Amino acid sequence: MTALTIFLVLLAILAVVVVTMTIKIVPQARAGIVERFGKYRTTLSAGLTIGVPFIDTVRYMIDLREQVVSFPPQPVITEDNLTVSIDTVIYFQVTDPVAATYEIAHYIQAIEQLTMTTLRNIIGGMSLEHALTSRDQINSGLRGELDGATGKWGIRVNRVELKGIDPPPSIIDAMEKQMRAERDKRAAILTAEGDRQSAILTAEGQKQAAILTAEGEKQAAILSAEGEKQAAILTAQGEGRAIETVFQAIHDGNPDQKLLSYQYLQTLPKIASGENASTWIIPAELTKALGTLGNQLGTIPVDGGGSRNRVDLDEPVETGESSAGTQAAVEAALEAAKAAEKPGVGTGGGTADPVAPPSPTDGEEPPAPPA
Repeated sequence: MTALTIFLVLLAILAVVVVTMTIKIVPQARAGIVERFGKYRTTLSAGLTIGVPFIDTVRYMIDLREQVVSFPPQPVITEDNLTVSIDTVIYFQVTDPVAATYEIAHYIQAIEQLTMTTLRNIIGGMSLEHALTSRDQINSGLRGELDGATGKWGIRVNRVELKGIDPPPSIIDAMEKQMRAERDKRAAILTAEGDRQSAILTAEGQKQAAILTAEGEKQAAILSAEGEKQAAILTAQGEGRAIETVFQAIHDGNPDQKLLSYQYLQTLPKIASGENASTWIIPAELTKALGTLGNQLGTIPVDGGGSRNRVDLDEPVETGESSAGTQAAVEAALEAAKAAEKPGVGTGGGTADPVAPPSPTDGEEPPAPPA
C-alpha cells in the first residue's frame, strides 16, 4: 500500500469523524446540554442540529418526560411514639434542563432524602389513627413541600402517593381486636334494634288484633241483643194474639154452666198432677159445688167488656215499631180477664176452699149427682 492510499484512507476517516461530531441528533422529549471548553453553551432541542466539532460537546442528555420513582419503606415516628414504615411514590418532571444539570448533582437522590425528611415532619405531628385516615392530607402536604424545594432545581413534582403505612405487628393486632370489638358492638346494636322493631311490630299487631276482636264481639253482642229483642217482641206479639183469640172465642161462644163445669173437671187432674200436690181431697158435694160454681160463672155477661176487635188469624205478626201497641193490647186483655174472674177453688194440700152460695138471681138448680 502506497503512502497516497494511506493518506486517503486517513482523510476519509477524519471526514467521517468530523461529520459525526458536527451533526447532532436529539431524540424526542430529550434536551441536550452543550458545553464548549467545559462551559455551558446551549441547550439542544429534539431534532437534527449542527455543532462545531472538537469544540462543542453534548455533555448531558436530560429526559423531559414525567418520571416515576418509588422509594423503599422508611421508619417514621408518629405523635403517639409509634414507629411505622412508609414507602412513597414520586411523580416528577424536569422543566429546566440547565438547572437540573448544574443546580443539583443527583436530583433523584435529593428528592428521596427531601421526601423522607418532609414525611417525618408531617407524620410526627399526627397520631397513628390520624395518619392512617389522612392520606390525602399527607399527600397534598408532602407534594407542596417537595414542589417548593425542587423548583430551583428545575424540577416540578406533580404527584406524591403513599404506597403503604405499616404499623408494628403488635399495633396491628391491637387494631384488629379494636375493629373486631367495634364490629361486635355494631352487630349487637343492630340485633337489639331489630328485636326492638320486632317487639314494637308484634305489640302493634296484638293491639290491632285486640281492637278488631273487641269490635267484633261488640258487633256480635249488638246483633245478638237485637235478635233477642226481635224474638221477645215476636213472642209477646204471638202471645198477645193468642190471648186475644182465646178471649174473643170465649165471648163469641157465650159459654154456659155445663161447659164451665166440664172445663173445671178437666183442670182437676192437672192440678192434682203437680209436684207438691201429694194429697188431694175432693168434697162429697162435688156436684153441688160444680153447680154453685156454674151459677157463679154463669153471671158472666155475653159481652164481658174485653176486646171488641176481631182477630184476623191470617194477619202477619207486627215487628219493630208496633211492639208497643201489641204489648198494650196484651195488657188490656189481661186486665179484662182479671175483671171477669171470680173467686175459685184453692190448690193446696188440705181441704177444699168453701164455695160461695148460689146467687139469688140465678133461678137454675144444679144437676143431680150421678147414681
